[in-house]
Order: sequence, then C-alpha cells, then structure tokens
Amino acid sequence: MRDLQAGVNDAGQRLDKFMGKLFPTMPQSLLYKYLRQKCVKVNGKHQKAEYKIQSGDVLRFYISDEFFGDCREEKIDKLDKIKPSFTVIYEDKNIIIVDKPLGLLCQSDDKESFNTLDNHIRAYLKSKGEYSPEKENSFAPSLCNRIDKNTQGLVIAAKNAESLRIMNEKIKAREIDKRYLCLVFGVPKPAEGVFTAYLYKDNKTNTVTVSEKSKPYNKDIKTGYKTLRTNGKISLLEVTLFTGRTHQIRAHMAYLGYPLLGDGKYGSAAKNKEFFKGKKFSFEYQALCSYKLTFKFTSPSGILEYLNGKTFETKPYWDNSIV
Repeated sequence: MRDLQAGVNDAGQRLDKFMGKLFPTMPQSLLYKYLRQKCVKVNGKHQKAEYKIQSGDVLRFYISDEFFGDCREEKIDKLDKIKPSFTVIYEDKNIIIVDKPLGLLCQSDDKESFNTLDNHIRAYLKSKGEYSPEKENSFAPSLCNRIDKNTQGLVIAAKNAESLRIMNEKIKAREIDKRYLCLVFGVPKPAEGVFTAYLYKDNKTNTVTVSEKSKPYNKDIKTGYKTLRTNGKISLLEVTLFTGRTHQIRAHMAYLGYPLLGDGKYGSAAKNKEFFKGKKFSFEYQALCSYKLTFKFTSPSGILEYLNGKTFETKPYWDNSIV
C-alpha cells in the first residue's frame, strides 16, 4: 500500500490517465483491473477510471510494490549530467521559448531516449530550482511544438500543466502563427503562393512522398511561401505551414522543383555538390529555420492571455548574404 497527494499539475486528469503516467511499466489491462477491483481509493473512497483528480486529493494504492520502482532517482541523476544546449529567446513563469540547435532531437525516438530538447529544458529548469522532479507525480515541463532534429529554430515548452493544456489548444486551433526561412535552388515561379498536395509517410524509412492525387493513407498538405530575395541561382523564402506534416516543407518544395540547400534526403545531391564546389562553406543539414512565431489568440487563453499579440524571432544559422 502506498499513499500520495495530488498536486496542482495533477489536477484535471482522469484517474486512469494519471495512473498511466505514475506507473509507466504497468500493463494497461492490469491498471484497469486494479480500478475494477477497487484497489485505488481517493480521499478514502473508491473511484472509477473517469474520476477527475483535484489538487490536494489523497490517493491510496493497493498494488504491487514493483510498479513504484519507476527509476525516478536514476532519471533525476541523468538530468543533473545534462549541459543544456539551446538559446533562451523568452521565458516567464509559465513558458519558455528556445532556439533549438541543429542535430538535437526534440523528443526521444527508437535511437535516442535521453539526449533530447525536452530533457535539456528540464535539466535547465531543475538547475534554476523551477522544476523538482521528485516533487511531481505525473508532470514534467513539456514541449508544445516540435521541429525536425536537423532543423534549427523556435520551440515552445510549458512549465506547468495548465500552460501546457492551453498552449496545446492554441496550436490545435491554429492561433499561433509560425513562420520558417529556407534557402532553395532556383527562382520560384510564382514568387509567392499557397500550394496543396498529398503526402504519404513511410514509417519504416522515415521518408515521405508528395503527389497531386489522393491515395490510400495519404494526408493533405498545404504550404505557402513568399520569395524574399534571389540571386538567380538560389532564393530565400519565408514559408507558412497550414498543415504540419512530417518533413512537409522539405518534401513539398522539392516536389515543386525548388529543393532546399543542404537537404540530403529530398534535395539534389548534384546541385548541392556543384553549388558548394570551391566555396569555403557548405551546409551539413538542410537550410531551414523556424524563425518566427506570433501569438494570435481568438479565444479565451486563461493564464496565458498576456502573450496575445506578442512576436518572437531568431536568426537562421546561415548567413543570408549568400543570396
């Protein structure tokens, strides 16, 4: 038997969802079995899976001790060893906006489980005394948006559960305007426009293909761009995503005939080799940067209302004078 008290960041969650975070090694079938067999009490009473937890609730669990050994201390020790690798663009008590560097994953995948931006941010906040993982039951500072490992730029993270909930709602409702800068081969015609197509993702190879016609498992994509300047060989574009699919900008621009410089997956190896031949610089990764975001709230935004109308920017990793 173990007791714990729910905190502010636990409030509002369903009991079953809360338990899923609290006991990550517990099979879902066993979790619901414990609930059915009334092995969980809240404030001394048995509750069902859909019960909404409130701050201050005292939960008592009559479950196997093995599920309490979630390696929390090991995770805390690992956080202490991380040297945060990002630039802070903006920060307050609710959110932090950072400039993610090239080569750093936003969240874990099958190849990397710990050296990620979300853990870098947690380590940073822990070192400042703003995050105490040993005091949290189910919450950790979390990313609100993501960009590819080899894309640089702005990423938002929430410091508390309420901010995370609101920010996720705003992103889903498209009340945050995000803009990208990229360098492409060629001179786009027209100079600006909005284009639609369909994208298919191959999960085995982590690649996507773009086509004009809808096919089974395809998802629609919508991409807008504006040519900021060109030298006749390469062009600097500002890109707006109306849908957020995997590798959308890289794949869609290549499909339109204007691949990104440095893109080894969707770009042109021959064009990259020719362009960088004899030059003192080259791009190891695609020339793509999530450089600007603006909060454009059109619905109630609670504790984040003060962000409405604010814009934040960063500079791309390359020198725009090459255009």
